[in-house]
Amino acid sequence: MTAQQDTPPSSDGLFRTKTVEQSIRDTEEPEHALKKSLSALDLTVFGVGVVIGTGIFVLTGKVAKETAGPATALAFVVAGVVCALAALCYAEFASTVPVAGSAYTFAYASLGELVAWIIGWDLVLEFALGTAVVSVGWSGYVRSLLDNFGWSLPGVLSGTDVAKGFGFDILAFALVLVLTVVLVLGMKLSARVTTIVVGIKVAVVLVVIIAGLFFVKAANYSPFIPPAQPQPTGSGLTAPLFQLMSGYAPTNFGVMGVFTAASVVFFAFIGFDVVATAAEETKVPQRDMPRGILASLLICTVLYVAVSLVVTGMEHYTDLSVEAPLADAFKAVGHPVYAGLISFGAAIGLTTVCLILLLGQTRVFFAMSRDGLLPRFFSVTHPRFHTPYRPTILLGVVIAIIAGFTSINELATLVNIGTLFAFVVVALGVLVLRRTRPELHRAFRTPWVPLIPVLSVAASLWLMLNLPAETWLRFGAWMVIGVIIYFVYGRAHSRLHTPAERR
Repeated sequence: MTAQQDTPPSSDGLFRTKTVEQSIRDTEEPEHALKKSLSALDLTVFGVGVVIGTGIFVLTGKVAKETAGPATALAFVVAGVVCALAALCYAEFASTVPVAGSAYTFAYASLGELVAWIIGWDLVLEFALGTAVVSVGWSGYVRSLLDNFGWSLPGVLSGTDVAKGFGFDILAFALVLVLTVVLVLGMKLSARVTTIVVGIKVAVVLVVIIAGLFFVKAANYSPFIPPAQPQPTGSGLTAPLFQLMSGYAPTNFGVMGVFTAASVVFFAFIGFDVVATAAEETKVPQRDMPRGILASLLICTVLYVAVSLVVTGMEHYTDLSVEAPLADAFKAVGHPVYAGLISFGAAIGLTTVCLILLLGQTRVFFAMSRDGLLPRFFSVTHPRFHTPYRPTILLGVVIAIIAGFTSINELATLVNIGTLFAFVVVALGVLVLRRTRPELHRAFRTPWVPLIPVLSVAASLWLMLNLPAETWLRFGAWMVIGVIIYFVYGRAHSRLHTPAERR
């Protein structure tokens, strides 16, 4: 490696990059360093823990009944392939640049500071909304379980009276605060808690699959791909963006229905990329990051396909419940006990989803502050636990308040578009860094470059175009706010901006 390649880039310009070497050196500063304690197994558990959530318990019925029928299993495969394309790109970056920040750090090393800021700002939105939405969903499952025992919270403390006046979801608020404390106390503790909870959650899913097999009827799979039916044209900004642009009215069911369903069930896969945010806290990131990312994605895809095949085999897709398809399918065959088990598994599962989404956001925020794009005050780690406690506490309190006071389910699609946008940036970053830094040691190399990154970009953009136009408008508004903050604060305070701060 030459001295010229290791020299930081020019301080002028919006697309100045931060070299891989410089990013790694920043992780060696004692007061800004994170403790390395995670293994490939820990990373796989994190990935499974964040991906398996409401998607496996809820989306299956909705998609099967409204869009794809028994072919929902194929929709999960399609969505899994899109994620796999992105995962191969993430794996190369995470093993080459083992630094906290995920797509933000990768973009900084390849596409430049402005793009890095945009993707970092995007991830802050993605993880914040994801954590808040999932914590509210967790609260709903817990209240449902309490109702089974004859216990209930006052409406004013369950968030159910928000539309009538005042309401505060005390359970969602408390969950986020407890998980904030867990993250402050250390990654190893977080990993242990996650391992236990994920073990329970996966066990519940396997019980559902195995028990459900005894009630599968072959006749319910016919037709496996129902005949195509015109989908009612969406009105106004709630219609998919590509529909407004082209006038093409998508179909439900049929082969095209499978792809339409894939854009919906993609939400069930959101979160595997969070594994990459823990690269700096991994013992051997060059080896373990690719293993953790790819293994977690493979496990989740297999479980999703199995669950969708079982539920559409137990009950004909036209009769499935949209709200609780798995639980209601067991009730339909005379086994309500399994319904309670599923609700318990969902509540347990959502705990780890919240924990790992919050973990991802704090690491991105920490990386941005260490680079000076956000106040450096937030880049100091705890002297005992070696965790980014300042941003963890700040973000934990803010998200807890949002979850307690706000009903933001309608904003959940922003999580989808944010994730897909990150996929696009990471895939493009692989192409750029292969060209600008071909000599870098890559412990894992994305195969078939440029084909895989190009396919990843195309597939992600296609799913983005299937999202409502109003989602694009909200996403655009958030991006505009982010760009303004960058020019007002981030650009001038960047560590690449002041020559004296360079190393």
